[in-house]
Amino acid sequence: MSEAWPGAREWLALSLVPGLGFRRLRRLRQSKAAWPDGWLAALSVEQRSYLRYLLRADVGRELLDPMLAWLEHGEARHLLHPGHPRWPPLLDEIDDPPALLWGWGDLDALELPCIAVVGSRRPSRDGLRHAMDFSARLAAGGFAVVSGMAKGIDGAAHLGALEAKGRSIAVLGCGVDVLYPRQHARLRERLLAEGGLLLSELPPATPAHAGHFPRRNRLVTGLSQGVLVIEAAMRSGSLISARLALEQNREVFALPGALDDPRVQGCLWLIQEGARLVTRADELFDEFSGRLSLAPVAAAEPDAMGEGGPLLALLGESPVPLDALVERAALDVSRCAAMLQALEIEGRVLRRPGGWVRRHEG
Repeated sequence: MSEAWPGAREWLALSLVPGLGFRRLRRLRQSKAAWPDGWLAALSVEQRSYLRYLLRADVGRELLDPMLAWLEHGEARHLLHPGHPRWPPLLDEIDDPPALLWGWGDLDALELPCIAVVGSRRPSRDGLRHAMDFSARLAAGGFAVVSGMAKGIDGAAHLGALEAKGRSIAVLGCGVDVLYPRQHARLRERLLAEGGLLLSELPPATPAHAGHFPRRNRLVTGLSQGVLVIEAAMRSGSLISARLALEQNREVFALPGALDDPRVQGCLWLIQEGARLVTRADELFDEFSGRLSLAPVAAAEPDAMGEGGPLLALLGESPVPLDALVERAALDVSRCAAMLQALEIEGRVLRRPGGWVRRHEG
């Protein structure tokens, strides 16, 4: 154990002490008290007793080792904590930083300037298209796109970044090894395979729960230089994220929309309150010009949005297997799968036993 600063095992123990919240841990860090005696002295009698208990070797083997064992059971698994060389420094600027972050994927994604893209779980087709297009352009321009892996705008944001051959970071309201929502199984696999990163302050195997997501939102915004809101209702998690971003002194951007569409009322309200109205990704680059060092990536291939791609013409009510679509559309397997994934997120195709079908409106 370090004499001056807690390591990963000690931060895990600290995160389990009842009543030792995010803000208290931040004050302890800022006090620069010596570890462990200075930290223990600052705790209540009950907290001090419990932390000592957790730090005992026999108790650690029983309570801490099972959680830490996840790190040894596969590649690209991480436990980040203050003092870790890859700890995101922007998290030190927020009032309630996490005690630690479990990670799965490529930590190099954290080396890029991050931009959060958030919005409705039930967006319009235009909203999905905007999320993919903006995220693709932002990722191609050198940002890592951060979102929450939820249905709707979140999923489209992650997919847009990957389609641009860029990086994407998903901050979860469950353990990083938990698949949620189940509809994003392929998106999650692709994100891990293509240089992305899953993050959560919750230990592995923690199931998704409604109470986890508001806490997750502060990390989505805390990791990011700014937040782009696409289609947010007046009472929505996306609006909460925008408020958190303002409190964290982050830039907030919002897409406008139809005055009578309830899905964009939150965006219109944000614009009235001072968020920057944007209609093009270039406007975000202009905002950060001179402040950030951005390294553009290779140009993205055309995506499956817009006109729907060549695949829609090959699909009907009878399921068509992936290999048949690959042959008929003259695409390679990975490109065909990516286009189907984009169309599925947009709600234009469905997976059925035996293959893919076109989803008809109405």
